[in-house]
Amino acid sequence: MKILILEPYYGGSHKAFIEALRLNLPFDFDLLTLPARKWKWRMRLSAPYFAEKLHEIGEYDSILCSTFVDVATFRALAPSWVCNVPVLTYFHENQFAYPVQSEDERDFHFALTNYTTALASDRIAFNSRYNLDSFLEGVSGILKKSSDMKLVDQDKAIRAKSMVLYPGMDFLEIDEEKEKQGEDLPVIVWNHRWEHDKNPEAFFHALFEMDRHGEEFGLIVLGQSFSREPSVFEEARQRLDHRIIHFGYAEPKREYVKWLKRGDIAVSTASHEFYGMAVIEAVRAGCRPLLPARLSYPE
Repeated sequence: MKILILEPYYGGSHKAFIEALRLNLPFDFDLLTLPARKWKWRMRLSAPYFAEKLHEIGEYDSILCSTFVDVATFRALAPSWVCNVPVLTYFHENQFAYPVQSEDERDFHFALTNYTTALASDRIAFNSRYNLDSFLEGVSGILKKSSDMKLVDQDKAIRAKSMVLYPGMDFLEIDEEKEKQGEDLPVIVWNHRWEHDKNPEAFFHALFEMDRHGEEFGLIVLGQSFSREPSVFEEARQRLDHRIIHFGYAEPKREYVKWLKRGDIAVSTASHEFYGMAVIEAVRAGCRPLLPARLSYPE
């Protein structure tokens, strides 16, 4: 079977998911990708971009998209053969439940793109039950706003072709890394993206208070940073300098795993988490998780 994968945000968990599929499934995969940046532009323009590319290449037995592809627009603009093959979409996230700084700032264009993508896909998979349920709740809520355009049972139609499919994870490097040496102090780990949806302010302000009260701990800060990062990271670098064991992105993965193995407690304060690969990696490395009782964490 020849499968074409369309991924306009080829990085992070999206990239890891695709690499695992290619490694473990006996199909012939081809990829059309774009770098993992400017996600809003990817959602708006990747569909016509990929549709144009398909006019230059051969046919496939199936097409797999991520949620950054506007599948409805893609199918409308793609070559005619696309209408005759199954188009599958994997939801790593959904824009109904993705946090914004203020609800007034939410651009429902992106949530509606997720909605029409679900309608236009033949099959849909979500990376957690929380992701699926929050998406269907969002669809039901937004359809109530269109008072003079009644769309009946759309959420039921989407649910009927949906499934929960947890992404596989490769623990080989974690399991091969030697067991950590015990530290004199408990070591707290942050291994999430340096962005507002992970709520780093709550995490670091708790540590500022612990430090002020004289609690003893070490700190390892991992995770990917970007050109614009929350200012609390620089504040933490200065105020917690005497607590820091490591502070910054670690690569290659073996370097990341080495620091992860030195941790004792992995903390998340996230206001958004549809699956939580970072937490699962930390637990596999031997950390005890301290998590909020919400989002995908209870699951």
